[in-house]
Amino acid sequence: MSIGQAGLYFFMIVGGISATAILFTRNIFRAVLMLLATLLSTAAIYILLGAEFVGITQILVYAGGVVILLIFGIMLTSRLSNKPLNISSHNLAGGLIGSLSLLALLIFCYQDLNTVYPSGIITYPAIGISLLTDFAAPFEFSAILLLISLAGAAIIAATNFRRHEP
Repeated sequence: MSIGQAGLYFFMIVGGISATAILFTRNIFRAVLMLLATLLSTAAIYILLGAEFVGITQILVYAGGVVILLIFGIMLTSRLSNKPLNISSHNLAGGLIGSLSLLALLIFCYQDLNTVYPSGIITYPAIGISLLTDFAAPFEFSAILLLISLAGAAIIAATNFRRHEP
């Protein structure tokens, strides 16, 4: 086993453990730190696999921007209520059904890739060209959907906070 393979397996284990730890922690600040570890280990995996641009983008966009916004949001919300912010999940069955459905969809789409690329060799440039030519509309639709869900989450958080004010 080479050093690169050992590093790849190390970051895969770190990413898997930190992603699983997000599910079981009740403290939102620790969850954000686990999210940061997951995002950074994903970036390290990208870099070790030779996709340096995607790895650096992962660090700049997600690990840098999103986590900083989350940390500022946590600091502002905990300062308003003067107590630590704890989270809990009551929709375990719904989350399990949703995640298993997404896993089935991803497996189906992965098997469908062999028909799109019959040679069986899928390269990053081929995926990028395909994403920005053949699948440009779904790519943009997913970006708009993520933006709408972020705005919806902010609205829901603001209304729940206003309802609990004395």
